[in-house]
Formats: sequence, C-alpha cells, structure tokens
Amino acid sequence: MIYRPIVLDEEIKFSKKKFIVSKTDIKGRIIFINKNFSEISKYSEEELIGVAHNVVRHPDMPKAIFYLVWQNLLAGNKISGVIKNLAKDGRYYWVIADLEPKFNSKGEITTLTAFRRAAPQDVIDTTEELYATMLAIEKKHGMEKSLAYLEGFLEENEMNYNEFIEELIKPKGIIAALLATFKRMFG
Repeated sequence: MIYRPIVLDEEIKFSKKKFIVSKTDIKGRIIFINKNFSEISKYSEEELIGVAHNVVRHPDMPKAIFYLVWQNLLAGNKISGVIKNLAKDGRYYWVIADLEPKFNSKGEITTLTAFRRAAPQDVIDTTEELYATMLAIEKKHGMEKSLAYLEGFLEENEMNYNEFIEELIKPKGIIAALLATFKRMFG
C-alpha cells in the first residue's frame, strides 16, 4: 500500500536528456518503469509494479485532463499532455508525456506506454494557468464544467486538444532527435 505524501511546494528539476518510461495494463496498473522513473519519482520499482499509475498524480492536476487522456488511449489513439506529477517525498515535477496504446495481433489494446521528458518553463507557465482555472471550475462545478471550459478555450484558439498540446510542446532540434531515438528503443 502506497501512502499519499504531504504536498510540498518544491519542484524537482531533471535533465532534458532524461526520459521517464512506464507501461501499464489497460486499467492503468504499472507493469514496467525505467530507472529514471524511479529516480525522479523517488519510488522503487518494487513499490510501483502493480500499483495504479495515478499514484504520482498531483492534486493540482484537473481530472478532466486525465479523462481526455484515457478517452483517447482507450479509443486506440496516441496523445500527448503536460502533466504535473507528485513524487514520494511530496515534491513535484512537470513532464511532457507522450502516451500510446500497444495492440496485440487481433488489434486489441494490451498495454499503454508513456514516454516523458522535462517540460520547459514556458510550457509549464502556459499550462499552469490553464490547469488552475480548470481545477477551480472542477472543484466548484465538477469535471463536466471543467471539460466545457477546456473545449471553449480550444474553440477560441481554433484547435483541438491534441493540436494545442502539439503546438505548445513541439520539440525542436536535439530534443526531437532524442525523443525519436528513445521511442524506437522502447516503443
């Protein structure tokens, strides 16, 4: 049983060259983590295998974002997002997560894989403001209203969620090359 840590207002910064990788079953239980996941989250592999991935969910994250992520993944689609995670010691870390379903020979989703890298400060600043508004709406009016706000925000910017995230996090230069290499190795 993993306890929920006391949330601290202290960020864990990590190298843009470090990728965090995890795989879950279709119910979100962790079946694999890489060394970087353990190092940054402060959880050991033994503590995490078999546990729901939301163990690292920070309370500042709107549930609506995870609803969208799961909706896309279980529909068989890749999706990216900017996520604030909570480490075992109560500190937080921001990541850009690229998530994708994996399929068996029958076309059924068998696992979900996530590749994460450190989020740049400009991405965090933009996302943090949006998420704070969504979370406030969610706390007062529920997840559906938070989703409605996000949809309105996206319509105003003439894009869908995936397009918004892609524009926000579009990797450039060496980061794009590293991400592509890492996905080939673990994907």
